[in-house]
Amino acid sequence: MCNHYRADVKKLGLEIEVYGYEEINDLPRDIYPDRLGPVIVRRDDGALAWQPMRWGFPPPPNAPNPRPVTNIRNLASPYWRTWLKPEARCLVPFTAFAEYDTSTKPAVEKWFEVTDGRPAAFAGIWRRWTGARGTKANPIEGEHQLYGFLTCEPNGIVAPIHPKAMPVILIGAEAQRAWLDAPASAVPTIAQPLPDADLAVTD
Repeated sequence: MCNHYRADVKKLGLEIEVYGYEEINDLPRDIYPDRLGPVIVRRDDGALAWQPMRWGFPPPPNAPNPRPVTNIRNLASPYWRTWLKPEARCLVPFTAFAEYDTSTKPAVEKWFEVTDGRPAAFAGIWRRWTGARGTKANPIEGEHQLYGFLTCEPNGIVAPIHPKAMPVILIGAEAQRAWLDAPASAVPTIAQPLPDADLAVTD
């Protein structure tokens, strides 16, 4: 389960070319659950726009674990199908993501990056929600914009470190816009592992 990633998107220098604006935001580079991260949504006029959102989707009703959901795998669930419609989709830009390597004691994070520096994003969903979110020490009450991202079977690069799943990764503007616009019936086709050649372990 990916619960730590980096969104050093300004380092790529592609904000205008790919997303249509110069500065994505001034949020921290390292993103953790229940913290703010940069998310890209499609506005009503069709343009892409960034929004700072809090990472962690409300869990399904009666879920045994009430914690926010960061990684979404069960796409056949009626609850998640509700949020897979195009109007609830978003892009979660990233430059690297981590999984814990449990073969060492203590476990250590291993980092993965897209191999050729193309702009990459996780396939995300988002919603508005009212309540208390944030850290236990500093809960924030009110309306929040929340997001999570889809996961799938791991590819051959991720599987040796984390055999259960990997994020659904979208490389390039064409794949990212397809995620935002495709009909719900196309989601299983999009939610596939990234080819091994497109990902590398960087430690």
